[in-house]
Amino acid sequence: MAAAALLLAGCDSSGAPSHDGRQQLTVAALPLTDSAALYLARDRGLFAKEGLEVRIRPVQQSIQALPALLKGQVDVIASANYVTYLQAYEKGTLDLRVLAEGVRIAPHMMDVLVSEDSALKSPADLAGKKVAVAVLNNIQSLTLNAILDAEGAGRPVYRQILFPQMGPALDKGQVDAVHAVEPFDTAIQGASGARVLLDGASGPARGLPASGYVTTGDFVAKHPKAAAGFRRAIEAASRIAARDPGAVRAELPKYTKVTAEQARSLHLPAYPATADAAQLRRLVRLMREQGLLKKNVDPAPLLVT
Repeated sequence: MAAAALLLAGCDSSGAPSHDGRQQLTVAALPLTDSAALYLARDRGLFAKEGLEVRIRPVQQSIQALPALLKGQVDVIASANYVTYLQAYEKGTLDLRVLAEGVRIAPHMMDVLVSEDSALKSPADLAGKKVAVAVLNNIQSLTLNAILDAEGAGRPVYRQILFPQMGPALDKGQVDAVHAVEPFDTAIQGASGARVLLDGASGPARGLPASGYVTTGDFVAKHPKAAAGFRRAIEAASRIAARDPGAVRAELPKYTKVTAEQARSLHLPAYPATADAAQLRRLVRLMREQGLLKKNVDPAPLLVT
């Protein structure tokens, strides 16, 4: 939270009109493939078409931006891990609204990686081993547990390590495996020769909603036109991303540390044009089964349509 405060210090007040009359919005975003539609919407003028001026503030974890969202310093969080925000909603910490869906899990958009000479040869070997995830008790452990449970394999022990530090942690033997999301997944494989032990999108994880563009009920109530315009712009950008993966690959070097050459080989997630309550209920069921939600949250009322 301290990092978020430093990062977001000096942000202009959100929701104010700019000098040319467009409404300004501040969006916190991770440097992941999840955020591609956000940058496409900005760079292709889709926000401007809706009368919006969107300012993007990079963060390393979406949870870092939650205090700023609650204070109104940030209007929207992109690449927002649904698990975290559904938990905050259940606890009453956040009056959650989902403006648009981010991505759904597609083959190899996230993998469990081990070092080239690792003794781990199959998913079953992960039982009791140390596996790095970016955030504990979140989408990575949720989906990996579901995959291992379906295969009758034991669960690992999770260690929280930010994506940029996962490669060095694996190289130094601090963990037995890392659960990496693109573009870090491909980067770790290229830098250290790490190999894929398990496709993180297999089995019950396939097609599961992973992240979205979230805000507060208060923001939607005060700025309904901006909320609707933002949603339309993101959905238009998601349609571009879905039909033209090359557009995403061209965008990635602009906001991540991957090169144009590396971007060509990344495994991209699925970019749905509209949020689907039925698909989000799949996520809620998994969270309930693993004790990450105590109540049966219905996502339908949380979707801004």
